[in-house]
Amino acid sequence: MMTINVGVLLAVIVVLRLRRRTEARSRNDEKLTVVIVLALGVVIAPTPFGQGLFDFIGQLATGITDSSR
Repeated sequence: MMTINVGVLLAVIVVLRLRRRTEARSRNDEKLTVVIVLALGVVIAPTPFGQGLFDFIGQLATGITDSSR
């Protein structure tokens, strides 16, 4: 039996959709991409990877804010 990690599947779909040329996208296509990215965020957020990514982005934002003062 084969299992599919939903987060990995959504990440692959996002990468494939974003590789397309911008001119070839309709508004509905862009909206669908946004919904898929949001779903990926919801799937990743409660995982240890998601928490680590959140901490890293928070530290990066703090560093940028402190360096601009």
